[in-house]
Amino acid sequence: MFIIRILALNLLLFNLSDRPAKNNTTFIAPLKIPISLSADFGELRSDHFHSGLDIKTQGVTGKEVVAAASGYIYRITVSPGGFGKALYIRHPSGYSTVYGHLGKFSQEIDSYVKEQQYLKKSFLITLMPPTDLFQVKQGEVIAYSGNSGSSGGPHLHFEIRKSDSEIPVNPMFFELGTVDNIRPVIEKLAIYPVNRNTLINSHNRKRFVNVTGSNGKYSIAADPEISISGEAGFGIRTYDLIDEGTNRCGVYSTELLIDSIPLYKNMMDAFSFDESRYINSHIDYETYQRDHIFIERTYVLPNDRLSTYKNLVNKGVFLFDDSRVHTVEIIVSDIDGNRSVLSFRVRSVPMDNTASRKPSEEENNMMPYSKSNSFETEKISVSIPSGALYDTIYFTYRESARTKGMLSSLHSLHNEHTPLHKPATLTLKPDTILPGKKSKMLIIRLDEGWKKTAINSGWDGDYLTAEIRSFGNYYAGIDTIPPEISPKGLTQGINLSGRKEMKIRITDDLSGINYYEPLIDGKWALFEYDQKNNILVYTFDPEKIQQGSKHNLTLRVADNKNNISNYNCSFTW
Repeated sequence: MFIIRILALNLLLFNLSDRPAKNNTTFIAPLKIPISLSADFGELRSDHFHSGLDIKTQGVTGKEVVAAASGYIYRITVSPGGFGKALYIRHPSGYSTVYGHLGKFSQEIDSYVKEQQYLKKSFLITLMPPTDLFQVKQGEVIAYSGNSGSSGGPHLHFEIRKSDSEIPVNPMFFELGTVDNIRPVIEKLAIYPVNRNTLINSHNRKRFVNVTGSNGKYSIAADPEISISGEAGFGIRTYDLIDEGTNRCGVYSTELLIDSIPLYKNMMDAFSFDESRYINSHIDYETYQRDHIFIERTYVLPNDRLSTYKNLVNKGVFLFDDSRVHTVEIIVSDIDGNRSVLSFRVRSVPMDNTASRKPSEEENNMMPYSKSNSFETEKISVSIPSGALYDTIYFTYRESARTKGMLSSLHSLHNEHTPLHKPATLTLKPDTILPGKKSKMLIIRLDEGWKKTAINSGWDGDYLTAEIRSFGNYYAGIDTIPPEISPKGLTQGINLSGRKEMKIRITDDLSGINYYEPLIDGKWALFEYDQKNNILVYTFDPEKIQQGSKHNLTLRVADNKNNISNYNCSFTW
């Protein structure tokens, strides 16, 4: 008991010293309005952790974005997805800052970017300006907020990175004007059998338990007693709120203690982009795929190499095998030190080592996570590299008859609820190769909702081959339909005098847009591509086309199977 008390005291001291004091001298807030967050650092996302802060812009675009510290702009990107329009500034402090989803750059930067876009004849562009070209002072306006790229609404994405490694660090280590006095909320407990011999309330399957409580104190609801026999791990659904905000943000740290002994801790201080995909082992991936909710594990899968874990004992897995009642505590904290505790008890049941279990048929297809694995039939082969699996699996396969639109059988590879960290190679033999259409064929993934996703595919003899990032249902298909060009209000000979812009919608039903080529009067014109809305936007520029005269627009759009559509329209501006 004395040892347990000493460990508990050490843990308390560790917690107090482990919470960083905020730096209030290096950076200022990147907006001139009160700072309110819609998302924080390390927040859980599809296939990645959020690498910065999403700062609200009062529901509008056009707010002044300022340099958080003095330095020079070392990178400028413009993309139809991702961060959209973004600026990267390097600072003498050893940090860099990133400003994403911008609406437009400051005038000097904007002129430079447009000049380069016209020179390269590309809206999509990455620029590395000379270090002396754009020197900026702290507080200087560098851009205006927007909703570009894959943004879901007007806001500023703001990051702080270590300059030498480009590793993003938690911006909340720095004083940016946020206020948080609210404790995190814990909504649900999950209990996981770590292997096939573990029993949770007499069943070898995960169990979800409702949680009750508030204001930092939580317990499990009035459910039957929890009993566990064998190795088990836990998980929780949790979120944090910030003063003056209603958005559910991520928590800074999560800890697991059993009988006051710390077994697991996760701290969102920093992570590299190379490891961000480990989120798919950090969360209950199956539950996320099925129900679109995040459950964070408080134990680590065998091939989860995320660097944010601290103080692990047996990777957070506990062996319940001693006939005792154990006290389990899960502590979640935000970066301002507000914390909540879920406390509950588990009755440990000795394992019945005399019971025998017949191996199931699927166990013949065991795929260890630490090795390269493969599966092959006459029609398909799958090659899974070492390190692609987070845990050992028992691979399953099923072939179903083809239906309308399929050029092969439907091949079900394991299940889409098991994540892959690295791509696997799929080789698939079509039943039919249409004459003259071989270049249009590709592998298609069909999810449980019957949504089709085209996979970038090639040929290896008579087999289609592709890298796949997930298990699921695959078949050979074909894309011969060109993209659709839908002018928004444009008609032949239309008078657009006085207009600021013109818009054209472009869509593709399968393989996706590969490129578009717009010309006005035979010269390349800068049409910005709003990918999330499938819109091309041209802002009339009197320096590029003559006002008060007739012009001719031609637009060529190709998909990823080189199906091409053309559009032609004359207009006056």
